[in-house]
Amino acid sequence: MTSGSDLIVIGGGLIGSALAWGAQRRRARVILLDEGDIAYRASRGNFGLVWLQGKGLGHPDYMHWSIRAGQLWPEFSAVLQEETGIDIGWRGGGGLHFCLSEDEMESRRFLIARSREQGAAIRIDLLDRESLREIAPGIGSDVCGASISDLDGEVSPLLTLRALQSGFRHHGGRMAVNFTAEQISHDRHRGFVVKDAKGNEFTGRHLAIAAGLGTTRLASQLGLELGLWPERGQIVVTDRVAPFLHHPSNVIRQTREGTVLLGSSHEDAGFSTGTDMETVAQLCRAGTRIFPALRAARLVRAWGALRIMSADGLPIYDEAPETPGAFVVTCHSGVTLASLHGLELGPALVEGHLGPAPCSMRSKRFAVHTS
Repeated sequence: MTSGSDLIVIGGGLIGSALAWGAQRRRARVILLDEGDIAYRASRGNFGLVWLQGKGLGHPDYMHWSIRAGQLWPEFSAVLQEETGIDIGWRGGGGLHFCLSEDEMESRRFLIARSREQGAAIRIDLLDRESLREIAPGIGSDVCGASISDLDGEVSPLLTLRALQSGFRHHGGRMAVNFTAEQISHDRHRGFVVKDAKGNEFTGRHLAIAAGLGTTRLASQLGLELGLWPERGQIVVTDRVAPFLHHPSNVIRQTREGTVLLGSSHEDAGFSTGTDMETVAQLCRAGTRIFPALRAARLVRAWGALRIMSADGLPIYDEAPETPGAFVVTCHSGVTLASLHGLELGPALVEGHLGPAPCSMRSKRFAVHTS
């Protein structure tokens, strides 16, 4: 048994690591429990977008929450690099959503209008084909234009994860690797107790569950029913090519190293992280339709990863009703929201509350009401 901490964070992915890093920066005693390589690590297969345009449309609280995260990303990236010396590959300046028909252009006009109606503090412009060619000269003949947002950007998910965990340790945080949480209980003398199958345990005053697809099982022990489910996304990557795309897009991203990512799919495949040739071919066709020169690139790798989805696709931020001080944090936008989770939510959790997290994102919204 270990001595008690101020906060136990279950889950060493982007969400849990951001929360732990933010809490530890407050000079708290934080323990981060990481399942290790057996976890369905979303950051291993993430496209690496900080994406705001259209996010939360129809759900103003989520829209403003996400935009706040986008506004914090320059500061977040700078702080991580200053603390750890790790350049996480953050590049802002806007992201492109390509349109391949006039109907798609009209849909973007509608999205821009609705975003303004809902008070989104984000600038989204619609570029016609000629304007788009000034910043993306290699577009194919099917491309009609694109929308571009000032807050969208890109980052390396794996380097971000590495920087968060390095910064966490730099501030004195403790990390237990290859620890699979199986049982959670609360003791009025020791606080929250988290055990694995071998009986190893950690205790803490507060608890945050950010265990990805394992969150449902753990949260149910505290009276929270979440019903999370996996959605698979496949991505393909080419070999290095000369720089041609200086803005991330909804389907194509050229990394700083020169490789090109094409993605991603949305599939109901259970817990499979596999790939299939049909989907890979679809992604390649979509990418080469936008940039025909990619037909000459060599495909070197493809992978699948699982997103964590709630019933309505929105994040869940909640506190256990019968054991105050135990929290759940889950979402499928772990990259975009990492800045907010690290700089604002983590410090709030170690103090025993959800801070600025919108009340509309509690799990009670899924409750079945009967007359």
